Amino acid sequence: MTGKTQTSNVTNKNDPRSLNSRVFIGNLNTAVVTKADIEAIFAKYGKIVGCSVHKGYAFVQYASKRNARAAVGGENARVIAGQPLGKVLQMCITEF
Repeated sequence: MTGKTQTSNVTNKNDPRSLNSRVFIGNLNTAVVTKADIEAIFAKYGKIVGCSVHKGYAFVQYASKRNARAAVGGENARVIAGQPLGKVLQMCITEF
């Protein structure tokens, strides 16, 4: 173990207070890109508390919604492993 904190493999989709701190990453070449790659790319925007990678997409959960907003602004239209990402979107809820 290198002393680096491990992030969870789960992002919290059920807690409305944490939904604003989730980022969706679409059109991801998961045959080449790993969870560690996603964490390395998105860690520059803030503390990642969870990261889940699925076939073709991923979610990154930050400690704050400000970090999520910065990641969306910084990574939209990025090319990873020779493939442009689809949308990088901040998950959010609408308050009534």
